[in-house]
Amino acid sequence: GRVEVDERRVAHVHIKLEGWIDKLSINYTGERVQRGQILFTLYSPELVATQQEYLLAVKGKPTLGDSPFREAAEGAQSLLEVTHQRLRLWDITEDHVQDLERTGKILKTLPIHSPISGTVINKIALAGMRVGPGDELYTIADLSHIWIVADVYEYELPLIKTGQLATVTLSYDPQTVLHGRAAFIYPTLDPQTRTAKV
Repeated sequence: GRVEVDERRVAHVHIKLEGWIDKLSINYTGERVQRGQILFTLYSPELVATQQEYLLAVKGKPTLGDSPFREAAEGAQSLLEVTHQRLRLWDITEDHVQDLERTGKILKTLPIHSPISGTVINKIALAGMRVGPGDELYTIADLSHIWIVADVYEYELPLIKTGQLATVTLSYDPQTVLHGRAAFIYPTLDPQTRTAKV
């Protein structure tokens, strides 16, 4: 068998807007992170411009919202909603938006947080790097629960059932015994080895 990451406990960190990585807080593969911890900060001219638009809309709403001209009032409300929605779509948290409204202070850089607690198993991000939507910057895995994928011969498959207890020893440390449960039996056989993965 092989020890593998539980694919249900892996997070890939992407961003949804273009910019440059300003400062890295998590610097190397193997580093442990907590959910919500800042991975890096991102500078994005697009983000700065949207925050400025949002503040203009917030300031203009009381004036234009009371306008006797219905189009002006609707335009002020629409600009506020559109810029707020854009910030939300970029995963700007509501507390950042409220801080922006309260203080009127534009964030020059946006903190990007870890979506899960775990270990960094892949890090592409570098300080000063230009990044865009779809770029995978970190892969984080929760290694507290892992998979051991075993190859079981076809003739042994009738002996294996989902939910069955299993013990695993490691070739390099036979004293350590891991206990697990058969969670899934793959529905196909490898035609060369006549084995199925469990």
